Amino acid sequence: MDCSFPILLSTLKPQLSTTSMSTWRPIRPPAFWQRWLPVWLHGPVKVGFLLTVTGLLILSSVAFFYFMLAMRFNMEDVAKLPAGTVFYDRKGVEITAPGSGGRKLVTRQDIPDFLVHALCAREDARFFEHSGVDVRGLLRATVRNFKDHDFTQGASTVSMQLTRNCFKMKQKSIHRKLLEIALTLRVEARYSKDEILTHYLNRIYFGAGATGIEQAANTYFGKPTRELNEGECAMVVGIIRGPHIFSPFRNLDAAIEQRNQTLDRMIAMGFIDPAHRDAIVATPVKLVSEEQRETQTSYALQAANRELEHLLETEGIHPGGLRVQTTLDAAWQNRLELELTRAVEDLEKEKSWPYETEAKHVSGTEPAYLQYAAVTTETRTGATLALIGGRNFSDSHFDRSRSSRDLGSAFEPFVAAAAAERGKLVLPGRPVQTGRQIGPEEVGRIAKRCGFTGRFSNTEDLFRGTVNATPLEMSVGLAILGNQGKRARPYLIESIQDATGETLYTVQPQLNAVLSPAAALDAASVLQRSGGTRNFTGATGSERDAWTLRLGPSGATAIWLGFDKPAPIAHEPRVKALLDEFVKRLGNN
Repeated sequence: MDCSFPILLSTLKPQLSTTSMSTWRPIRPPAFWQRWLPVWLHGPVKVGFLLTVTGLLILSSVAFFYFMLAMRFNMEDVAKLPAGTVFYDRKGVEITAPGSGGRKLVTRQDIPDFLVHALCAREDARFFEHSGVDVRGLLRATVRNFKDHDFTQGASTVSMQLTRNCFKMKQKSIHRKLLEIALTLRVEARYSKDEILTHYLNRIYFGAGATGIEQAANTYFGKPTRELNEGECAMVVGIIRGPHIFSPFRNLDAAIEQRNQTLDRMIAMGFIDPAHRDAIVATPVKLVSEEQRETQTSYALQAANRELEHLLETEGIHPGGLRVQTTLDAAWQNRLELELTRAVEDLEKEKSWPYETEAKHVSGTEPAYLQYAAVTTETRTGATLALIGGRNFSDSHFDRSRSSRDLGSAFEPFVAAAAAERGKLVLPGRPVQTGRQIGPEEVGRIAKRCGFTGRFSNTEDLFRGTVNATPLEMSVGLAILGNQGKRARPYLIESIQDATGETLYTVQPQLNAVLSPAAALDAASVLQRSGGTRNFTGATGSERDAWTLRLGPSGATAIWLGFDKPAPIAHEPRVKALLDEFVKRLGNN
């Protein structure tokens, strides 16, 4: 009996120990939310809570990252005047900075209230309500982009557009959009709404070489911003969405349509009523005439700026602080212009000029004195080495290098090219006999392949040069004969860099074979060889237009001489002698 009790006690000990431990463990009461939710929802709620906390942590981390990234940018840059565009020749010599001189910043007091209302109606209806980011618009754009699987909608406010313009944010990506939002919030915190609107109008590009509202007002309407009437305010706002395609200088009808759309938006927002709109639309549009536009300083830069405008639009490049490398050879251009001026002045000094009285009767908006135009094209690439659109840019901005004139005997090399391409003989000095071998229709067809756009006669008069062409077309066509029959697309801009030196654009020369190498060589034989160049000088039968063609080792030059309103120049032999002398002075380079 004494021995069995300890044994029984040791047997029960583990059971007692377990029971006591289970009994003394505290029982936790259910959470308050578990009391009023069904048991089957407890699990999903816990998961949802964890996901929400995790999402908030991720969102906070992303927001902190982009906030810190945005802190690297200097907000003072928003209020600074953007640097002007600087053009360089092919050797890196600065030519000038058209459009940058004389620019000034406007203040809010300089901006008509009507222009502010037009801008808000067209670009940002809730500008004075949101904090820089229009959340409703952003969500709407996000849904649209998700459906389109692309960034088709941007929902950019005026503040966001200002941010993008100031800090050169052009690529489309989620990263760029988030950084843009962070920077926009900083801009909104740093500047008032009126300041943001003013800085925006001072910075954006309005086409025609005009950056900023003040330059746009003067460029298009010849007046400061504060003097713009209501129709002009609406039109200049309409230009913003497409500075190139909606420029009234390029397409007045499109600019008027944009103005009207802006006015319709103003009606929808209650800024004006339909009667007010009709009164504005009835006001005539008065644009600055071409002769009063002072955004360029030469014909070559006028053409370069025209090409730059196109590239800004097609390449999505923001203007401001651009370094534009042109194809121009400033030294050759200056020499060509100097020798041309000398030749023309020699012609004008001759007392025996038989048509002096008739020349004085030439009238119109252009100067009534003898003019010239010249273009040199690099044969292997199509780069424009020189472009002269007239005798005096300050007197007339009209670019004669793009104006069609009668060719006369200067068309002979291309009659020869057509005959040679069809396997016929080239008879130098006998264009009619050369052309008869294939007929006018075939000559016209091949001339079109060489870049001529003029109307072609269906008679033998075509062989005598009864066709029009511009000096630019003649230069490009002539270059084909020196480039083994390959036609190059002409261009004036080699590359574009921003203020930091980043290359934004580099040209890709385009060449197309339009003649066989043998035909190009045969056609070039029509030109007279003189040292290292081949030359051709001729005039029309009416003696109203004279041409000189010059095919050098690397460039093809076409030169036209005549009056703006066609009138006889002088007897052809005398003109030919002067132009031949001019070609000799140019030498072989």
